[in-house]
Amino acid sequence: MAWFKRKEKGIQTSTEEKRDTPKGLWYKTPTGKIVDSEELAENFYVSPEDGYHVKIGSKEYFDILFDDGKFKELDKNLTSKDPLKFEDSKKYTDRLKAAKEKTGLKDAVRTAVGKSKGKDLVIACMDFKFIGGSMGSVVGEKIARAADYALKNKVPFMIISKSGGARMMEAALSLMQLAKTSAKLAQLADAGIPYISLCTDPTTGGTTASFAMLGDINIAEPGALIGFAGPRVVRDTTGKDLPEGFQTSEFLLEHGFLDFISHRKDLKNKINLYIDLIQNEPIRA
Repeated sequence: MAWFKRKEKGIQTSTEEKRDTPKGLWYKTPTGKIVDSEELAENFYVSPEDGYHVKIGSKEYFDILFDDGKFKELDKNLTSKDPLKFEDSKKYTDRLKAAKEKTGLKDAVRTAVGKSKGKDLVIACMDFKFIGGSMGSVVGEKIARAADYALKNKVPFMIISKSGGARMMEAALSLMQLAKTSAKLAQLADAGIPYISLCTDPTTGGTTASFAMLGDINIAEPGALIGFAGPRVVRDTTGKDLPEGFQTSEFLLEHGFLDFISHRKDLKNKINLYIDLIQNEPIRA
């Protein structure tokens, strides 16, 4: 647009001086609501307009659940290898390198111990942005070691699931993690140590088929996709239309697969309330 026409229309800023809005300043929810990013963080990454729970990672969950965001990370230097020398459109080693550089993470789960409302809690939290939160050998090993820590120190254990399922680049080695993690959770149960499973969006595949559904209590965030196979696969396999809301946390709660759904702002209080009740201890304010 010529400058004299811009002036006629009341536009006073030259094109050269215009600046784009910085990325990250605003967030748009799937329902079309626009939220200030700072306000979103203060509201536990939940849109105040429509209650939509934005997908977050281990850093944010640790900040929410641990007192003052303080914790000790466990086994933080464990990294995946490539025993099968897997290669599809690119080498598995190259995928791992790219994921590490992009996310700053070593793998798809982080484990930590810290105080939550004044008492120790071990948390294993998955990160979907690392190869879709897929379960590889490191994911299984870190969860197993975190369970061992909880067992040795008699500390409640929590897993926050966010995963697309098994990591195909590790084939059978990935599937072995289902049995490995389930066996560790059985040891916690035998020792009477509470295990809480939180399903977030999405919790699918081998994760759902193992530790995500083995909690002493299984809870979820609102609107989370939870299932073994995706809706499209189920529809194509059965040849039937699926019920409305199929595989959402609300649907699973209605059909008895979950104990309750928690808004993220209430998560810390509800988890610790359950721990106090099951351990027969005074309720913490």
